[in-house]
Amino acid sequence: MPDLLIRGLYHSATACTLMLLIACAEAPAQTYAAPVTAPVPSPAATTTPVAFEAPAPLLTFEEWRSLLRSDAIAAGINAQLFDRTFAGITPDPKVIAADRSQPEFTRPVWEYIDGAVSVARVAQGRVLKTQHRPTLKAIRSAYRVDHEVLIAIWGMESNFGSNIGNSNVIRSLATLAFEGRRQAFWRGQLLAALQIMQAGDYHGKTLIGSWAGAMGQTQFMPTTFNEHAVDFDGDGRRDLWGSIPDALASAAHYLSKSGWINGESWGVEVTLPKNFDYDLADPEIRRSMAQWRELGVRPVREIRATDESQATLFLPAGYRGPAFLLLNNFRVILRYNNSTAYALAIGLLSDALDGEPGVQAAWPRGDRQLGRSERIEIQQLLTAKGFDTGPADGIIGANTRKAVRAFQHTQNLPADGYPSYELLQALRRL
Repeated sequence: MPDLLIRGLYHSATACTLMLLIACAEAPAQTYAAPVTAPVPSPAATTTPVAFEAPAPLLTFEEWRSLLRSDAIAAGINAQLFDRTFAGITPDPKVIAADRSQPEFTRPVWEYIDGAVSVARVAQGRVLKTQHRPTLKAIRSAYRVDHEVLIAIWGMESNFGSNIGNSNVIRSLATLAFEGRRQAFWRGQLLAALQIMQAGDYHGKTLIGSWAGAMGQTQFMPTTFNEHAVDFDGDGRRDLWGSIPDALASAAHYLSKSGWINGESWGVEVTLPKNFDYDLADPEIRRSMAQWRELGVRPVREIRATDESQATLFLPAGYRGPAFLLLNNFRVILRYNNSTAYALAIGLLSDALDGEPGVQAAWPRGDRQLGRSERIEIQQLLTAKGFDTGPADGIIGANTRKAVRAFQHTQNLPADGYPSYELLQALRRL
């Protein structure tokens, strides 16, 4: 799922007022995004919730709603629509519980890929690609986005439209805006959701989506909907819930505006030469395909890219797992969902839909995975030993990987930046 700076392209003539209310927020297309370097948690995974405390609200919900009503009307929302939409709305404790908790354990990346690129999903995706080929061709003509990535996103986001969520989006967003951890962000999403209803894009009594407000078959957040959703079937509504053409074309519009290069691969699995310098597996280091080839990096299959195409080297499971060169389109997928596991799954699923084989190298399936508390411990230990990771939040981002590499150098270990259980043990021994 993606991060997008809100630019406030809305239908209302009072868009400037609304933009002032939400311009400081960031709006992902949907909100299931895991940290950039971690796989998206499985709802079925065994988890230990990690609680986050938020300050108690200073206002009652009724007082807060009254202030919101004034802001919404000033931003062009019809007063009767607001009153009708908020009739009977109360905070949802399940939404707050979900917002304030994180799973202690997540599935390893290879299990996430196994589920995302399952035989059943690939088979269904191929059938749907054939069934909707005329629509996909028209979308590619309009937005210059390949068929396979749209089918892959559709499959990952809603299982091809069969699981779009059943939460009252207005209630969920109101709950989060009232007492969530990022109230300004959620308030912006809530006002955008009211605009969607006012524009008539949704015909139900209230918007339906995920507990965090992601909507439709491609799971757009309200601000992203207002900027990127399109009416591709020509019925006068941007219907991401019931219209497959609208849902797929809206995803294509989003990818296109994010810089998608039609006809170029997202990336490719590669083999590395003996004694390779794993320091190069850094997202900040970009080389041309020709330069990677000079370093002995070899794609395992043909790739749609030029010698000048820029790529980064990615080792999702460390030096003992598969290696990938990632091109521009991979970064575009990250705009849709800022998780490398998600983006890798989309890339591999789109390849499979095009008849390409799966990952060739073996995953280190016997490795013990770190829990969130252990990832925090690694960050704390590294920082205490002079390898600054930034905040100890359990998110393995660029700063943490840089610190891991620096520590690995001191221990004469392959400097792949991968925070393994063995690394944690080595840090504990010092």
